[in-house]
Amino acid sequence: MKYLLLCLITLFSACSIKNYEHSDTKIVTIKSPKIKFSDIGYVRHTDDAIELELFIAGHVFQKIHINKMICVKEGCMSKRSFNSQYLNAAYPDDILQNIILGDAIYGGEKKVKLDNGFIQLIHNKDVDIKYRVNSKESFFKDRKNHIIIKIKDIK
Repeated sequence: MKYLLLCLITLFSACSIKNYEHSDTKIVTIKSPKIKFSDIGYVRHTDDAIELELFIAGHVFQKIHINKMICVKEGCMSKRSFNSQYLNAAYPDDILQNIILGDAIYGGEKKVKLDNGFIQLIHNKDVDIKYRVNSKESFFKDRKNHIIIKIKDIK
């Protein structure tokens, strides 16, 4: 019985509260087939985990936790499954975390440096993406799939 309790504690400790090194308040807009949101959000992250907490009128609307998997209130799934259900199946697995952190997408494909950031224009049979990052915001728009993700500093 003692060993069962120890195993359960170890198993559930993986879902325990994480201490994030960075925490920022942002204005977050997400428009996809499954999520429509525009309000305040908190972006928290460490080197190996990201949490996007979205609020509407002061109440938690959705928490998106990204590690090896992506967890939402409906449950945890692989990054590929998340993209298929919430964004687009053609997207690379790490696209959401890259947008949240303002990193290049598609491995830096067609990345053009600007004075205070960069822009990527990616067009193929599956996507028509304009992705712009500067010191104040990350803006992702896929015209072909009708998806917009904008993460902007409040300051």
